[in-house]
Amino acid sequence: MELFLKGDRCYTDKCALKRRNYPPGQHGQGRSKTSDYGVQLREKQKVKRLYGLLEKQFRSYFDRADRMKGVTGENLLSLLERRLDNVVYRLGFASSRSEARQLVRHGHFVLNGRKATIPSIQVKAGDTIVLREKSRNVAAISEALDAVVRRGVPQWLELDRDAFTGSAKTVPVREDITTPIQEQLIVELYSK
Repeated sequence: MELFLKGDRCYTDKCALKRRNYPPGQHGQGRSKTSDYGVQLREKQKVKRLYGLLEKQFRSYFDRADRMKGVTGENLLSLLERRLDNVVYRLGFASSRSEARQLVRHGHFVLNGRKATIPSIQVKAGDTIVLREKSRNVAAISEALDAVVRRGVPQWLELDRDAFTGSAKTVPVREDITTPIQEQLIVELYSK
């Protein structure tokens, strides 16, 4: 599955999955069907890599989502979507989540008037993210803002390109998350 981890390359014909849509190696085309556990594990690994998390971080997000009221899988996706690095990526300030994480770590953004350098900060409804004045002429950010038209901004976020600001209107719900994730498989995996 295409995770769009490499930014613009995944939108072109040079993407590896478009050229060779099977696992690597001599016997890649002759692989057998995976088990239920294998499908669940693949889904968890996909989501971990999509958001750039390690196992311990992901497990703590799952435990937090499990303690919250409501559906565990939807809570998990909501927590992952509200990470500051993901919000920066969704607003279009970066072309990939890893680039967004690096921009946040280097202090290019201000969250509610305070400099934010921790990518895992949870963005709440009503929070504003502002690109710092010094960072407005960074080439990577301006290129990513030009390419945001192709990707679009989710409904739960609001972007003002001229002022280099974005805000979270609401907390994301399952309908707002368009990434093809089957969160029920992850819940089943951790429930064993």
